[in-house]
Amino acid sequence: MTKAVVFGTGSWGTMFAMILAEAGTRTTLWGRRAEIVEAINDKHENPDYLPGLRLPETLRATTDPAEAMDGADFVILAVPSQTLRGNLAAWKPAIPPDAVLVSLMKGVELGTCKRMSEVIGEVAEVPQSRVAVVSGPNLVPELAKLQPAAAVVACTDEEVAGRLQEACHLPWFRTYTNPDVVGVELGGAVKNVIALAVGVAAGMGLGDNVRATLMTRGLAEIGRLGAALGADQHTFAGLAGMGDLVATCTSPLSRNRTFGENLGRGMTLAEVVAATKQTAEGVKSCESVLDLARKHDVEMPITEVVVGVVHDGMTPAEAAMLLMSRTPKPERYGV
Repeated sequence: MTKAVVFGTGSWGTMFAMILAEAGTRTTLWGRRAEIVEAINDKHENPDYLPGLRLPETLRATTDPAEAMDGADFVILAVPSQTLRGNLAAWKPAIPPDAVLVSLMKGVELGTCKRMSEVIGEVAEVPQSRVAVVSGPNLVPELAKLQPAAAVVACTDEEVAGRLQEACHLPWFRTYTNPDVVGVELGGAVKNVIALAVGVAAGMGLGDNVRATLMTRGLAEIGRLGAALGADQHTFAGLAGMGDLVATCTSPLSRNRTFGENLGRGMTLAEVVAATKQTAEGVKSCESVLDLARKHDVEMPITEVVVGVVHDGMTPAEAAMLLMSRTPKPERYGV
């Protein structure tokens, strides 16, 4: 039987562990907090992140990383992206020699501008054929109601992608494979930044024309960056590109959209951070995404104003003015 361990008992880590267990994969959850681990083992519930959701009795949890990884075929990482490097370095000695490392994270590392699969390969010292990514429009509150959803399983080794696909495929959770790891990761990371922009616009009271424009031009930014990094442009028309972008930008369940909306209403960054219970990855990743774009001479104006509003004191009104006053261009440029 295939065995998997999921590192991270947040909402997405717990939900994906449930999906794996329901699909027949022997699954263990690793958590830092003993009280959550005990609740999962004793009550089959994660009361902090998914209260009321009954978890499979076959799903077990532990605070011991070595115990969790013992014999694992898949080591799945669902921690905040900016904590990955330090955590993985601590867990590295216990990683099984043939295990596939899987990223559920949607971010770009600050300082290095590395995608999560690159950080995994570097820290764990494994080839990219042993690194996979799962991404797509997967809002956890809807998944917790067992509503139908789909995701992309990406790996440069298609046989590995197929094995992971089988390990997490359910009648209500459909998975597709894709060898384009770069495109799948960029779609997941940059859509969070665009969702912040859409949220700011919504908080300002702007309508659907503006939201549609930001989403469409945001997809163009993702495509330009993807082209510079060698991604397959077809990926951005799929679940990990447009699919994830639409869900994150339009749903009130989206953390990044909600974070931006609060900024657009006039709350300060400190006030929004205090009111946000879970990580909105775009808040930190917007800086690393912009750094990555500048490193490759890619123009990303929406990302620039998001960084300005979130980190540099720019007002939402100033951001809107900057975007609307840009020099006219062809719709498709830079790709």
